[in-house]
Amino acid sequence: MGDRTCCGLAELNDVKRRLRIQGMRLLYPVVDGVVCVSAGVAVDLTRYVDLPLEKLHVIYNPVLSPEQLGTASQVPLHPWLMPGQPPVILGVGRLTRQKDFPTLIRAFTLVANQRACRLIILRDGPERRALEQLVSELGVKGRVILPGFVGDAMGYMAAAGLFVLSSAWEGFGMVLVEAMATGTPVVSTDCPSGPREILLDGELGSLVPVSDPQTLATAMLQTLDTPPDPERLRRRAADFTSDQAAEKYLRLMFPADEPGVRTPQCH
Repeated sequence: MGDRTCCGLAELNDVKRRLRIQGMRLLYPVVDGVVCVSAGVAVDLTRYVDLPLEKLHVIYNPVLSPEQLGTASQVPLHPWLMPGQPPVILGVGRLTRQKDFPTLIRAFTLVANQRACRLIILRDGPERRALEQLVSELGVKGRVILPGFVGDAMGYMAAAGLFVLSSAWEGFGMVLVEAMATGTPVVSTDCPSGPREILLDGELGSLVPVSDPQTLATAMLQTLDTPPDPERLRRRAADFTSDQAAEKYLRLMFPADEPGVRTPQCH
């Protein structure tokens, strides 16, 4: 899917994808600049549109307000998250092909064969029935739940033992930042685009190949056994606040020749 991640192209049929690309090729060259939500998306865009590099600017999505850092609910939101229970592995995202939760469920089954743990996948979507069937087929029905949408996903993240992003592709990967803001360890697929940038090339969490349950399971076990420093995760999450994004947009919108305004930067 690496050649289709740009601007949501992976979710479009062939006709809509061609029309989207034609529109991009007509409109993007005449604008003053294009903001991309990750460096991976910027690289992807250059495969479709001939743009000078000085027109491309990477500004990460404002995932958190400054007040949200470290303020997730500490009240257990589910019996599985109570103290003394086996660690919960958490996935969050629409139940769609993009999020590739079958790989997460298969990896969890391998992990659960070696240690006591449970899996919660939040949110809903068209793949729910297929995922529930897979859970049943793999014999982990009592250890996996799909409770749907919840109002405090970060509260679940704060209480989880591990957060996993199993996506086949992403534009950015906001849920990784949310989990890191709570200090919870994370493991992610090395999908295009975003996770590698967020996790600093794997320094802050393991990056594994897409659709590889065995490698994902190994990374999950290693992270559960040896979690990273939660304060380092929180510090990295602070790079994705609304204040940080606003500052970068201000730099971009006001040119350097205006008094008192700093030069825009492409990050």
